[in-house]
Amino acid sequence: MTFQTLARLRSGLTGVLSRLIPFVAMLTLPWMAATAQTRIDVSGVGATQLPIAIANFAGPDRLPQDIAAIVRSDLSRIGAFRVIDPQQTVGESASVDYPGIKARGAETFVSGSVLRQADGRYDVRYRLHDVLKQSQLGGEAVLASEPDLRLAAHRIADSIYQRLTGERGIFSTRIAFVTKQGSRYRLNIADWDGENVQSPLVSPEPIISPSWSPDGSRLAYVSFEAKKPVVYVHTLATGERRAVANFKGSNSAPAWSPDGRTLAVALTLDGLSQIYLINAADGSGSRRLTQSSAIDTEPVFAPDGRTLYFTSDRGGAPQIYRMPVSGGDAARVTFGSNYNTSARISPDGRFLAFLTRRDGRFFVGLKDLNGGNESVLTEGGQEEAPSFAPNGQWVMYSTRSGGRETLMATSVDGRVRQRLTSSLGDIREPAWGPFGK
Repeated sequence: MTFQTLARLRSGLTGVLSRLIPFVAMLTLPWMAATAQTRIDVSGVGATQLPIAIANFAGPDRLPQDIAAIVRSDLSRIGAFRVIDPQQTVGESASVDYPGIKARGAETFVSGSVLRQADGRYDVRYRLHDVLKQSQLGGEAVLASEPDLRLAAHRIADSIYQRLTGERGIFSTRIAFVTKQGSRYRLNIADWDGENVQSPLVSPEPIISPSWSPDGSRLAYVSFEAKKPVVYVHTLATGERRAVANFKGSNSAPAWSPDGRTLAVALTLDGLSQIYLINAADGSGSRRLTQSSAIDTEPVFAPDGRTLYFTSDRGGAPQIYRMPVSGGDAARVTFGSNYNTSARISPDGRFLAFLTRRDGRFFVGLKDLNGGNESVLTEGGQEEAPSFAPNGQWVMYSTRSGGRETLMATSVDGRVRQRLTSSLGDIREPAWGPFGK
């Protein structure tokens, strides 16, 4: 639950709680494949763009997925590549017309093949070429079932990206987000580009604050189906879900420890919102971490698991603080505005993303935790819920545009932006999942 909601609760306004509608029904299994049209619009480019040509992959005429098209789409959306379609099919082991590819302006080239095996799986192979040196840079083979062909394409894009940039790609990661259409809420899981949407939870009650476990197998979130906020942990492979924080009062803002064993949550057991630690498996062993007369909420662990960041108004206005997980004094972290909330830490521990209020509008801010510099990353002014990509190079958040809630992803240098819209309705509460195993 956000700081703003808790502030309303403390002042005697019940906010979301007073508007709960009667519980009717909820669907958890089987996962629902949401029939949705999603669209990504990209603006801006990176500081430099590498020209890369990606040929059509050789294989059967009719494939369930166009592997080359997905790889092109992935690399073009990241802003680091100028993707060229050579309009030809070149198999993974075929000879390459280097002069012809160079004439199209490409410096690197991807060829590939798809072969359907006797057991129904697909052997997907690619090879990466240095056009200027007329040599091979490497390649990879991925064995995939038909439903996993999109994932295979994303993994090939990851491999190409890492070979050419030295950084791990995000194309095979997943995102979680909540959509609201009419009076129905969906918790959704999708590929990083918003495609392949599935809905493990559909409810007439609000769903907020999804949070991925470190291994990507579970989601913690807050659901209002019990006519108050309760924290659940949902195992995605089986559909099993368990209420792990259903204490007296409000239970909100779950955040996983790096080892996946502990959840930090905000509870109002004593009438005030304070930070507690609980067992992620069953909610046992609760331990109160903060001891203040203020609103303490929105916890998040540092990557080393030894420090916790959270929002508090103990200084008179909401700011972000940090303290040892073992207990002790809290130190203020944000200073660039008199209203800063919703901390998220980059996977390498270098950056803090947060919401900052400037001139009555809310933006995503970025703070270098080493150098101390703070900057404003976004332009919309109606932002919420920042979330880092697992490689730390992107921040996803929700915003309002044209009367609708959409998702945006912005590179940490602010050069490239992506907007994700969906026919499922308003999109909010994004959470970027971890790297796959």
